[in-house]
Amino acid sequence: MKTTKSMIRCGGMLTILVLALGLTAEVANADFVFGTPTNLGPPVNSAYAERGPSISADGLQLYFQDWPNPRPGGYGNVDLWVATRETKDDPWGEPVNLGPTVNSSVGEVLPAISADGLTLYFNDYVASGPHRPGGFGMSDLWVTTRKTKHDLWTEPVNLGPTVNSSVADRAPSISADDLSLFFHSNRPGGSGGYDIWVTTRDTIDDDWGTPVNLGPIVNSSTNDYLPDISADGLWLFFNSSRPGGYGQDDLWVTTRDTIDDDWGTPVNLGPTVNSSASDNSPNISADGSTLFFSSTRPGGEGSEDIWQAPIIPIVDFNGDGIVNAADMFIMVDHWGENYSLCDIGPTPLGDGIVDVQDLIILAEHLFEDVKDPTLIAHWKLDEAEGDIAYDSIGVNDAVLTGVPSWQPEGGIVDGALQLDGIDDYISTDFVLDPADGAFSVFAWINGGTPGQVVISQTNSIFGSDSTWLGTDPSDGKLMTGLIPPPLGRSKPLPLESEFAITDGQWHHIGLVWDGSYRYLYADGVETAKDTTLAPYPLIASDGGLYIGAGKNLDAASFFSGLIDDVRIYNVALSAEKIEALAQ
Repeated sequence: MKTTKSMIRCGGMLTILVLALGLTAEVANADFVFGTPTNLGPPVNSAYAERGPSISADGLQLYFQDWPNPRPGGYGNVDLWVATRETKDDPWGEPVNLGPTVNSSVGEVLPAISADGLTLYFNDYVASGPHRPGGFGMSDLWVTTRKTKHDLWTEPVNLGPTVNSSVADRAPSISADDLSLFFHSNRPGGSGGYDIWVTTRDTIDDDWGTPVNLGPIVNSSTNDYLPDISADGLWLFFNSSRPGGYGQDDLWVTTRDTIDDDWGTPVNLGPTVNSSASDNSPNISADGSTLFFSSTRPGGEGSEDIWQAPIIPIVDFNGDGIVNAADMFIMVDHWGENYSLCDIGPTPLGDGIVDVQDLIILAEHLFEDVKDPTLIAHWKLDEAEGDIAYDSIGVNDAVLTGVPSWQPEGGIVDGALQLDGIDDYISTDFVLDPADGAFSVFAWINGGTPGQVVISQTNSIFGSDSTWLGTDPSDGKLMTGLIPPPLGRSKPLPLESEFAITDGQWHHIGLVWDGSYRYLYADGVETAKDTTLAPYPLIASDGGLYIGAGKNLDAASFFSGLIDDVRIYNVALSAEKIEALAQ
């Protein structure tokens, strides 16, 4: 049985830690989820088109472009505009055109406002015909400045031939220290059509250096573009048409531990933010609380609108649906560390250390019931009777077949379900298609023999193995049969770990698919990972799930043992979150 620790003891321990532990500087890598995007509405969005948002550091100015359907009152086929508000709680005012000094008869797009609000980068754009005079290629990067926020913008200056090329250089994003400028380009030396590049300088008085490609970890063989760097320089949001998305263009993010480290493997922002339409031009607010972006999704004012999605810290660390003593103990265990799961303050992006800032955020939610928006199915298996296993989070109730035995006191988390290994299993309707993008599935199990299946899915194309979680037939080691489609004569193989789970002990097992790699976990630890990037999404399946049996209900696939707390998420869970679930 799962034990619960005293809230009084936890509170005392935290009080001592808050007073006694010193604070050290680390790097940020927080866990969070996105809330439902909302349209900014009029007057920012109009019946025409708005794109390329760039929010000022104080959150009171929003720069954007009008394209592909220009707003009335402009100077070219595409113009730059700004909307303002008095406070973050006030509505946006009527957008104002930046005027003929900045905007020309050619077209200016994709603004990027500096942290101090005194420098504005952008690129010129025209579908055909002459470009802005003084340029070097199809589209160039330009900059305009002003002495104070109350002054007018000065005549834009081209960034010159070191930064600009003879082709297209677009979508600047300036770091908070003004020393790194990210942009996309189709110049030679990239991995795909458009790649993300960065130019740097030692001080703001120095010239920009030769741009450097971010490399094949970030850039793909498709188009990677419209970058946006976070205020701390550790998160880079961008657009990509690579596999693993949900629509025409998707929003992705790559992270790094420090500004001197390499960027990590990009992760899709998921179906809460991304839609089946074009979602583009991400821009993260300086306080890390809101992601602005453009989209052609339904529900807008024009052909393309600006939207915003709140960024919400995950405060239910162990996923039990309530913020309580257990979550506080997890924070205590990682006090003073760079531990992303508990690094939830002072902003959702974190600050690189678990400290009093995180405790304040956790305390604001203490004893709240929490629904994780990324948890799309959860069978607690705590029922005492009946032939239905209820989905505690949604509508995916499962039906028991055979004579499974409820064990109300026999689980890791309250009750569990005993399967006989002969003809017992649970069936559900369709929950998700593995081909649609990142997801995670986890369960507690006790028992089983080699070759038995914990979770499978019916109706996979190509007649492929659709075992989500199972045991290797030879030695009972954890494995998954989910694979990408064959590429030519090359057929991907199931992923197998070296961790045997059929030893008659409780084990927390899981599969994570992040859109590029498969990971297997046992007892909170990664036990296997793909060694090469998957060329395509996983093979599609549109059928329901079998819990405790293979997709064809083969006699050897029926699971014999206890199953408890089965969860499915529509995101790739972090290693820290998985560790917490396994506690």
